[in-house]
Amino acid sequence: MTEQEWLACADPTPMLEFLRGKASDRKLRLFACACCRNPVWMMLDRDEAVIRTIEDCADKWAGVGSFHPANFGALRFGAVWAAAESAYDAAREWVVSLKSKRGKKWKPAQAALFREILGNPFRPVTADPAWLTSTVVSLAQAIYADRAFDRLPILADALEDAGCTNADLLKHCRQAGGHARGCWAVDRLLGKK
Repeated sequence: MTEQEWLACADPTPMLEFLRGKASDRKLRLFACACCRNPVWMMLDRDEAVIRTIEDCADKWAGVGSFHPANFGALRFGAVWAAAESAYDAAREWVVSLKSKRGKKWKPAQAALFREILGNPFRPVTADPAWLTSTVVSLAQAIYADRAFDRLPILADALEDAGCTNADLLKHCRQAGGHARGCWAVDRLLGKK
């Protein structure tokens, strides 16, 4: 695969194949979460706590203890546990559905999500330590923790103030919409793989 093909690809399957053995398990788990977020969101009747816990588990922040009655209320615990299992099942089914006619309509959006999380492997961005001012790091940490991707343009401004001139990084931070947990730009600034 060439860089041009990567940037224009409307099917995540060859992208996944290209990065086989090169992408971290964390990135692939977060990609799966991002892929199933909208279908799962509808399936879970818009239960934000469940979605966040599933993403946190994928990101290794939360463990089995997160699925404890005290975290959701004893009456909702059974439903939350079932919803979490359903979410992981949905992610697996999504991979299978890409091969079906039904799944083909989702491929361009999923390819865009794959680029969102993995970035451009032909031009990896390395964060210059000079850019990692306390303002940049605290903004990136808050964006990550709060899933506040609407603050990415503010992060771009802080990066420029810190001397960043990397066009790919600044452009990505200023891009409207389409961001997800595992965003390559935020991850690079926080040293996450």
